[in-house]
Amino acid sequence: MSQYFEIHPDNPQKRLISQAVNIIQQGGVIVYPTDSCYALGCHLGDKNAMERIARIRKTGPKHNFTLVCRDLSDIALYARVDNTTYRSLKSLTPGPYTFILKATNEVPRRLQNPKRKTIGIRVPDNAICQSLLGELGEPMMSSTLIMPDKDLPETDAEEIRELLEKQVDLVIDGGNCGFEPTSVLTFDEHGEIEVNRRGRGDLDFLN
Repeated sequence: MSQYFEIHPDNPQKRLISQAVNIIQQGGVIVYPTDSCYALGCHLGDKNAMERIARIRKTGPKHNFTLVCRDLSDIALYARVDNTTYRSLKSLTPGPYTFILKATNEVPRRLQNPKRKTIGIRVPDNAICQSLLGELGEPMMSSTLIMPDKDLPETDAEEIRELLEKQVDLVIDGGNCGFEPTSVLTFDEHGEIEVNRRGRGDLDFLN
């Protein structure tokens, strides 16, 4: 049976954030709000937790998991980024974007796209998410909470609890954060940008 925390969307309660991070560190899978929709998250190095997320979403081996980061300070450790790309990322973060970048050797193979050797990086503009990452002290592995038979993400925390209470360890209710997923952008080695998915993030800067 999952735990259920109601956390203030603007002023997250530190006690609840600490408890949530403890659940992550002990191998738990959590549902948490972002600046685009609810997502599933777990510890970066936990293979079992990652497999649990894959089972919930029924994703295949080509699914790109995302590293959710507090800011871009970790980016050089996990992704290969030139100066031009870094400037682009900095101008778009924090925000509702997922960036697909070439992974470094620090990224476990199971997190990479098996053919392209890429990793998704995300820096959300959400106080609860930022507090979780600050307390955790490292990126969190994440996947948008879209159920296998649905086209759109889940938006209601109480409904998520009923749906997944036996499959996750914690549901964080941070209010309605929308149902539009992130815009997904792939950066190649030359800094060129390809739009993989148009989502909540504004893409007018590409015109």
